[in-house]
Amino acid sequence: MLASDQDRLNCFMHGLKRRNPHQPEFHQAVYEVALDVIPYIRDHPIYDRHRILERLTEPDRIVIFRVNWEDDQGNFRANRGYRVQQSNAIGPYKGGIRFHKQVSLDTLKFLAFEQTFKNGLTGLPMGGAKGGSDFNPKGKSEGEVMRFCQRFMAVLAHHIGPNTDVPAGDIGVGSREVSYMFGQYKHMVNQFTGAITGKGLSFGGSLIRTEATGYGAVYLLDNMLRHHGDGLENKTVLVSGSGNVAQYTVEKLIELGARVISMSDSSGTIHDPAGITTERLAWLKELKNVRRGRVQAYADEFKVAYYPGKRPWQIPCEIAIPCATQNEINTEDARTLLNNGCLAVVEGANMPTIQEGVDLYLEAGILYGPSKAANAGGVAISGLEMTQNSMRLSWSREELDRRLQGIMADIHRQCVKHGQEGKRVNYRKGANIAGFLRVADALVACGNI
Repeated sequence: MLASDQDRLNCFMHGLKRRNPHQPEFHQAVYEVALDVIPYIRDHPIYDRHRILERLTEPDRIVIFRVNWEDDQGNFRANRGYRVQQSNAIGPYKGGIRFHKQVSLDTLKFLAFEQTFKNGLTGLPMGGAKGGSDFNPKGKSEGEVMRFCQRFMAVLAHHIGPNTDVPAGDIGVGSREVSYMFGQYKHMVNQFTGAITGKGLSFGGSLIRTEATGYGAVYLLDNMLRHHGDGLENKTVLVSGSGNVAQYTVEKLIELGARVISMSDSSGTIHDPAGITTERLAWLKELKNVRRGRVQAYADEFKVAYYPGKRPWQIPCEIAIPCATQNEINTEDARTLLNNGCLAVVEGANMPTIQEGVDLYLEAGILYGPSKAANAGGVAISGLEMTQNSMRLSWSREELDRRLQGIMADIHRQCVKHGQEGKRVNYRKGANIAGFLRVADALVACGNI
């Protein structure tokens, strides 16, 4: 980076932090984009003249509201709800709703900012948003979850709609929670519209939506390897997490011939050196999705190693796919992966590697698929669900998988186009510039609004 670009970056980040104090995750997400976009803007001054980067780091609006609900004991409870509508430059706001006790405005601003560029990369007409609440669904009864979802949507419904903002699920918000919210929305507006995605198949949902984020990450990885004359066959892969994204990442990796040797949850990591099989994955899905158990039960059942309180990054591998949560790979983890011969890191979760770790990947020259490119598969199928709802039809699983593969291949092409550096592809740079351009060109075309 030129000294002038570094000065511009430092000045920009100083102003951003002053306007958004105590929001380190948002700062991290913006810095990671600005690193690549500021040098590009220097060579393309129209984006500087329109102050595109400054505009994109200020959400169009943020809605913060109280959610009153009643627990099973008749006690009245209150939580905080959010919706960060970042940018609708290229389409209606689109992004998930997260229910977790640690949800904060900082987390949702970082996610909405990332979502804007991720949605741009898909090529579909979707803006960026994110929402949620500090409500914790764990340990709550079915009735309590239903009442909270209905009360949450009773407020949020005034700010969303099929041509305005189309939420979806996220951490803590699965098909059950989406269904309760959709039912409340439908009741309030007296219309059956595609105002939420991730719905059940019997009322407007899409096939492979559950699988899409995990499948998409593997499709991008496969494109990256093939572009560099390699493939997934017999590669040793570490996967973190054991939720939806991790499960279907592992499923697709097994199908394409890789050997997955780890999964994890908040309690610890299992290490299955021979490789997780299709049968063992089915057992783990039942454990996590039905019995709500911990991965330690997998280790006990199949007599494999279990590391309590640990993540998998100390285990030697050729490929790492973090699928759990943001900043789960710290600097030491990244260094360990590289020292153990890791060839590629592809991010199934949102921003799972801290900035210093990403710097190490790029310095080492390994293949690095950033989250805004790698986990775009989920929102891509959500966008296709919106299309199916508008057209009043349903595509087959095969048709949707074909479209998903095409979208991920196109994301790879965009990353190569904007990230080629000699024989090497800087996928972070490529994803950042390609996502930025899609949104920036729309903002320039629409003028100063």
